[in-house]
Amino acid sequence: MEFAEHIKTANVEDVVLRQPLHPPSRGTLCITGHHLLFSDREEGSCRQVLLLLRNIDAIEKSVENLLVYSRRFSNAGRSQRMSGSSGTITIKCKDLRVLQLDIPGMEQCLNIAHSIETLSCLDCVSEMYPFFYRPSDASLQDQWGLSSPEQHYNQMKELHDKWRLSTVNRDYLVCPSYPPAVIVPKNIDDATLEKVAKFRQGGRFPVLCYHHRKNGMVIMRSGQPLTGANRKRCKEDEQLLQAVIDGSDKGYIIDTRSSQQALQARMIGGGFESKSFYNNWKRLHRQMERGKALQESFIKLVEACGDESNNMDRWLSKLENSKWLSHVQTALSTAGLLAECVERDGHSVLVHGSEGTDSTLLISTLAQLIMDPYCRTLEGFLALLEREWIQAGHAFQQRCAHSAYSHARLQQESPVFLLLLDCVWQLWRQFPLALGFSEALLLRLATEAYASDYGTFLCNSHQERCALGVKKNTHCLFQALLRPRERDYYSNPLYDPTELAIWPSVHPQSLQLWRGFFLRWTPQTRHLEEAQEEIRNMVIEWGKMAVS
Repeated sequence: MEFAEHIKTANVEDVVLRQPLHPPSRGTLCITGHHLLFSDREEGSCRQVLLLLRNIDAIEKSVENLLVYSRRFSNAGRSQRMSGSSGTITIKCKDLRVLQLDIPGMEQCLNIAHSIETLSCLDCVSEMYPFFYRPSDASLQDQWGLSSPEQHYNQMKELHDKWRLSTVNRDYLVCPSYPPAVIVPKNIDDATLEKVAKFRQGGRFPVLCYHHRKNGMVIMRSGQPLTGANRKRCKEDEQLLQAVIDGSDKGYIIDTRSSQQALQARMIGGGFESKSFYNNWKRLHRQMERGKALQESFIKLVEACGDESNNMDRWLSKLENSKWLSHVQTALSTAGLLAECVERDGHSVLVHGSEGTDSTLLISTLAQLIMDPYCRTLEGFLALLEREWIQAGHAFQQRCAHSAYSHARLQQESPVFLLLLDCVWQLWRQFPLALGFSEALLLRLATEAYASDYGTFLCNSHQERCALGVKKNTHCLFQALLRPRERDYYSNPLYDPTELAIWPSVHPQSLQLWRGFFLRWTPQTRHLEEAQEEIRNMVIEWGKMAVS
């Protein structure tokens, strides 16, 4: 596709830009296939603002028709039009910024608005900016990810006695959302896995996602069993789960739905593991919102954060009604339950909800952060996200298609990954020495998930990324974040590693609104960021002095 066909007006002079934390500025606005570029033309200023069009969630336009006609006549005998019209475009971004462009000329304003609307909503993955981004310090020949399932398995020698790496999904025919290789019990062959996959939602048969070195217990994840109203069973599925707890008295199944939701799912072909057939497994239900309910909660919270009434009661009421912090509390408490089953009680756990691609990944990730010291390092955390979200099949392109401002009808959008980052921030705030990365990393990831120069969050599965050439033609965000300069910036200078588990408090008074994200474009938050950066620099300097 030629981007030029969607650009009727490529640049406009004398545009006024109004943006948070800066005074209004006048300059030139340019639009390309992937960016808006504003260049300040005022004397003594060289400031530029570059905005990825993919970062635009919604635009609102208003035009004032101030056309006047001169009394002079052209050779053709018609009156000449004097350009007195103007228009305003309000741009609402997925990172929650709100920009305003005052554009002279009604036609130019409408042309720019049309181009933004069209180019910010391109659906073709290969036309998105990551396929065109070529940083000078990286090559497409570089390793794309941090690790593969094969490398992860090979590093965990203690697994090899009881677990094996299966390539039953090498052609993505068994489970479209799984990677080609997964870790399963050693005595379960591929033919058995194929039968189990037909009994699990989306073909997502139980696979290992975490092995606890202290006691050998594991966390498995899957989709729901398809028992249906007739209460079908699958002996191969029962055999697989029995193999997981071989030699142990019992295991736990954490279902991220209420028991009522699980019963309703059974009536339409889904279901849960019956005690009659899985008598060594104890099922625990913990309802977690997902999908539309979570997206609407996000929208309400952003609306509350934009309330300019300065009425504290109204603000608190809106915050409570959004229920966002309740979702944070539920996620952390469910992850705490999962970690407690493994770490304190010494039992293996299977986690699933319905599809196993949203809340399942959320609590398995948080539980690993709670228990595993390596996952709390900068590199370990990024590897965890790659393993549990990128490789495990979270549908980023669907879930992050829109943020909180879009006027489009809700489809499959859901801020599950953003909820994860908020929960990690709560851990970071409660345990400021235990995590090896900073809040700046979480903010960067929150932004990149919705609009990025990199290909890491493109598509919905490993299969799609391979089919569309993402790994061959784009750069990897996680690799970029581990380059020396970025590593220094995103590291926590106060980091003091501990081998102990970090158990978060989930009491309402212990949880706070993530101001750094939801209020990031307010002067108060910016002042706080500046103070934190100054403290960070002081700590780094003290560290250098101590070493010398």
